[in-house]
Amino acid sequence: MEIFIERENIRKQLKFSGKVSRLLHQLKLNPAAVLVAKNNNLVTEQDELSDKDEVKILSVISGG
Repeated sequence: MEIFIERENIRKQLKFSGKVSRLLHQLKLNPAAVLVAKNNNLVTEQDELSDKDEVKILSVISGG
């Protein structure tokens, strides 16, 4: 799978199949601080990913 991590501005190839939550845990990313898009569609932590997916991990920005 191809993964783009916006915060670090890097792309990486990773063999992975499973839930979004497991991927975030493996990458040591806080689920509350990111949004995950699979093939350009936002997904939840419970959605499944396959090795063929293109995944973008986007930083959540909040302010006041």
